[in-house]
Amino acid sequence: QVQLVESGGGLVQAGGSLRLSCASSGRTFSGYVMGWFRQAPGKEREFVSSINWTFGQTSYATAVKGRFTIARENADNTVYLQMNDLKSGDTAVYYCAANYGSNWAYWGQGTQVTVSS
Repeated sequence: QVQLVESGGGLVQAGGSLRLSCASSGRTFSGYVMGWFRQAPGKEREFVSSINWTFGQTSYATAVKGRFTIARENADNTVYLQMNDLKSGDTAVYYCAANYGSNWAYWGQGTQVTVSS
């Protein structure tokens, strides 16, 4: 069983930065693809970024490319999302998720990111 715990959300002004963290309780992320998703009020959950834990390959949504960076830390089994140049459109609840195989099977509880303009 993989339990994911996000942290690092908060309120920030437009142009500012935040770093989200996702830690695992229960097992290592080895063999998984780890991802970040977000859901804004009244909108569907959308993909933000992912990283292959073993090989380090990354992927980004067009809306965040060049501003967000996903990274992993093997030592503490944590995946990060560095978010720079934040915009009001980035306001959402951000979720960490784990994919082992073909589906995003495990999800964290979410962390709120609010960007004020």
